[in-house]
Amino acid sequence: MKVVDVRTFVVGNPPPRFGGRYFIFLKLTTDSGVIGYGEVYVATFAPHLVAQMIEDVAQRFVLGQDPFRIETMWRRMYGSGFALRPDITLGGVMSGLEMACWDIMGKELGRPVYDLLGGRVHESLRSYTYLYPPNDVDVYQDHPVYSDPDAAAEKAVAEMERGFTAVKLDPAGPYTAFDGRQPDLDALERSRRMVERIRESVGTKVDLLFGTHGQFTASGAIRLARQLEAFDPLWFEEPIPPDNVEEMAKVARSTTIPIATGERLTTKYEFAKVLVAGAASILQLNLGRCGGILEGKKIAAIAETHHAQIAPHLYCGPIVAAANIQLSTCTPNFLMLESIQDWSGFHSQLLVKPIQWENGYVIPPTEPGLGVELNEAVALANAYTGNELHLQMGADALGGPQA
Repeated sequence: MKVVDVRTFVVGNPPPRFGGRYFIFLKLTTDSGVIGYGEVYVATFAPHLVAQMIEDVAQRFVLGQDPFRIETMWRRMYGSGFALRPDITLGGVMSGLEMACWDIMGKELGRPVYDLLGGRVHESLRSYTYLYPPNDVDVYQDHPVYSDPDAAAEKAVAEMERGFTAVKLDPAGPYTAFDGRQPDLDALERSRRMVERIRESVGTKVDLLFGTHGQFTASGAIRLARQLEAFDPLWFEEPIPPDNVEEMAKVARSTTIPIATGERLTTKYEFAKVLVAGAASILQLNLGRCGGILEGKKIAAIAETHHAQIAPHLYCGPIVAAANIQLSTCTPNFLMLESIQDWSGFHSQLLVKPIQWENGYVIPPTEPGLGVELNEAVALANAYTGNELHLQMGADALGGPQA
């Protein structure tokens, strides 16, 4: 069996745009007609340029190759152009291509990917959702759920009633190109009041996941953590920028709240540094960026030796979600899975068969491969025509315009 064709899809995510402005999918086809889907999570370049990168890497290292030879293919892509070091953009491209190869392998063998990686450990997967505004509000518009304690608490109760046992919020203010910084007193007070009000509303039925997008210095993050400790969040996410694990370790040593990080990291090499430094005990690898499914399995195994857990990150489309589900199902140290609410809306429309979600838990599929199929007609009908990046920085520390 050889891979003989690659095709890319850059899909615009219509309002309310939960999960980002666009998704980048790819399809590999073998000489025997087996199809595998992948998704690339790259936010640093225009998505159509990323699609060209996918095609370039596929032409050099995937087409004409046996999709079962993941290790060889991965090393050749990783060493592309004499690199051999973590590269967040190449990591994303590699991830999508590798993911599609696993989809092909599972379909060829008639088994879910998790059966090829050790077998099912979990019958269902606990999931959490971000506190999004109502479905008729664009996620990028200001809304009280982001900053008003009562609105956030009301939304948290609604998600609890839907079935979720954990919700995430990030009320500390916008992230900028000039992070990390000290939180101002308004951010400290708003964060404390938001978490306090939600805790009052949901009691002990729902875990609170506090995110900051790496906005603070270590000392600033410690100040903020001390405001939150009384309300017992399950994690304090990415308290400082991801480029200095020693500084993040200072935060971890200074708070009782578990530190979570990883959405901006790629490959086992970067995650290993986090664990060795003691910077986090919850790893939020994104399988569309970290190097793919097998690399994710290796990261999870390294975490297991440190008694750390994984909570796969998801702020993109449903193919990465499907890969996250496959990895989580066969991983003993799985903690929790990020969901885009209950997987309805556009994420469900993009799949021939939607992800199965029941009362706060994802039910792993039994179909072969990733267990999902991209609805190509929907993908093609929603081609992305904008020029914004997937994520954009807020107003900078000097008061400048939006990036």
